[in-house]
Amino acid sequence: MNEQGIHTILTSVLRGGRLPGGVKLGEHRLAEIFGVSRERIRKVLHRLGHERLLDIVRNRGAFTVEPDLRESHMVYEARRILESGMAAHLADNLTDAQIARLREHVDAEAKALRLGDQATWQRLSAEFHFLLAEMTGNPLVQRQAHELISRTLMLVKRYETTAGSACGCEEHRAIFRALAAQERGKAVKAMTAHLSLVETRLRPTICEEIGPSLEDVLADEIAVFATSQEFAAAS
Repeated sequence: MNEQGIHTILTSVLRGGRLPGGVKLGEHRLAEIFGVSRERIRKVLHRLGHERLLDIVRNRGAFTVEPDLRESHMVYEARRILESGMAAHLADNLTDAQIARLREHVDAEAKALRLGDQATWQRLSAEFHFLLAEMTGNPLVQRQAHELISRTLMLVKRYETTAGSACGCEEHRAIFRALAAQERGKAVKAMTAHLSLVETRLRPTICEEIGPSLEDVLADEIAVFATSQEFAAAS
């Protein structure tokens, strides 16, 4: 497997909050799991650290980020500043093709929620914001958005109750409707309100169940990645 494939798999695992905070991702252990050299793993880990998806501690190694509820306000404030600007820009500039793509996406979110497929809904919910950043066509905005969204994904995965899912889905649809109607003020207001409401739905956890091992988590994600690659090749 090449470095990009390893990066894709680890990014999915980390953004999905499938590992608790403070878990060490040892180079030797990962090299064995992926069947590659430690040097290749080291490059991927440093890239993930640069993207703020991992904490790189000098002389100790790479660790999964421990989401801090105390810093959530600062992170969400940054997102409100950035993404309200994105909403204003997109309300004035979305193409018909982009509107159609967003409509398909929010419909897919609603379907996943209706079917009780929480994992798919969470993935699509995050992708909604990544998609908006992509549609700005500005690589600097995309880079900043990816870092902030990834940071809050970890907070949401750990601290938001599943009761917020339906609310979040409707909030995304409200943003989409305002963007599709080119109502700039409404789009900005809907985006700001959505991010504020997500922040208010975060609650401290009292205890956590012991989850699957690193090997099991990565085995599942590698299988998903392999299937997606086979599908892409067949297409």
